[in-house]
Amino acid sequence: MRIAVLNPPFLPHYSRGQRSPAVTRSGTLYYPIWISYAVGALEQAGHDVLFLDAPAAGLSEPEVIERVEGFSPEMAVLETSTPSIESDVELADRLSEVVENVLLVGTHPSALPERTVGLGNDFTGVVVGEYEKPLLLAAESIEREADLTEVPGLCLREGLETVSTGEAPLLEDLDSLPFVSKVYKRHLRINDYSNPNALYPQVMIMGGRGCPHGCTFCVFPQTLHGKKLRQRSVRNVVEEMLWVEENLPRVRAVFFEDDTISVDRERLRSLAREVISSGVNLSWTANMRADVDLETLTLCRKAGLRTVCVGYESGEDQLLNAMRKGIDIATMLRFAEDARKAGVLVHGCFLVGLPGETKETMQRTLDFALRLDPDTAQFYPLMVYPGTQAYREALGTGRITADSWREWLGEDGTHNCVVRTESLSGRELVEFCNYARRRFYLRPSYLASKLWRVISDRDERHTILKALGTFWKHLLTDRG
Repeated sequence: MRIAVLNPPFLPHYSRGQRSPAVTRSGTLYYPIWISYAVGALEQAGHDVLFLDAPAAGLSEPEVIERVEGFSPEMAVLETSTPSIESDVELADRLSEVVENVLLVGTHPSALPERTVGLGNDFTGVVVGEYEKPLLLAAESIEREADLTEVPGLCLREGLETVSTGEAPLLEDLDSLPFVSKVYKRHLRINDYSNPNALYPQVMIMGGRGCPHGCTFCVFPQTLHGKKLRQRSVRNVVEEMLWVEENLPRVRAVFFEDDTISVDRERLRSLAREVISSGVNLSWTANMRADVDLETLTLCRKAGLRTVCVGYESGEDQLLNAMRKGIDIATMLRFAEDARKAGVLVHGCFLVGLPGETKETMQRTLDFALRLDPDTAQFYPLMVYPGTQAYREALGTGRITADSWREWLGEDGTHNCVVRTESLSGRELVEFCNYARRRFYLRPSYLASKLWRVISDRDERHTILKALGTFWKHLLTDRG
């Protein structure tokens, strides 16, 4: 069966696949990783898939419709996001004129299935949650000319009403999925995607799904894959890394897009040992909590770990407790020192805007960031997405100020802030992030260290200069 799978057009260079979709200041463009895994599952089942990543390929809506129409699929699947949902629904309705079955997937329809279906008039429905299994069953049902209401995990349009088909089970055996890197090679241009926290070019894979931690704002565990931890076998992950080395020889790094690769500390050490014993030469980057011990960090560095992306979030223990971070300032400081000793680079993430945030607590977070002194830092206002506890709390207390989903982004596609605190407006939160960014990056000592790395480290040179191409413009023009 022919199936069209789309990362739809929206804004140029729109990074829909990341946790907070946006046009990024650093020029980061995520792989459409979730829907790429679905493409692999559909192809493994024998389906013929047209896979288009419109933001990466620069495809307009008319071009996408023309290519889909020329492919004559029986089903179309569209990835979505909160800021782009109105645009995504409009395209889904237009595609319904040429494709009989059109389904939307992603965090937004998973959180608000009925409302998402209600935004449109013609498209078939949405998948709720993790979507490989529901899409495979939907394709099978269409081939058998059976009713889609038999497929669990869907919310379908029936006239002016919607019908829910019940909860779909999660995929337990992640080793059963094809390597997502093979999907990238078949369908995408590797050079289109970059993340300054990994050497360029890179591929992005998942070694596991699910996160048992309780951060109130984190969208994927609360909408797509749940909190139950499911992991690929260590050998399966390393085999993909070896496949990348052999079949994508220009690729220099692997980015692990697990919520946090360090949930199972012993498995992380086993992965590092397997990477070493298998002779993998790729650099790798991973999301990690700021509580990993020096011994584990040192072993991972020996195995090729270059950078960890760490959610420090706040310099206030009280706010860390409010967001259910499950970690304190003292632990974070110890981790920063241990990462430095191990030779692992750290990208630190800091957020402002939780209930109780004030100008004083924001300043203390900035002071904390300067004290930690990570290699790179990201300052962002609280982004509340449907399906998360943070969104429900903000909605329930009347702190959401937006009238449309598009307002989750500014006109240029960078992050906006649609919440306020008791004493701060969303605009003030954005302006503080702009100020904090300049304060962090324009330190003479920081600039000198980066200049030295550009001069002395060939591996770092391209990564730093590529990120600066867009980031520097924002750094100098974003005022607050």
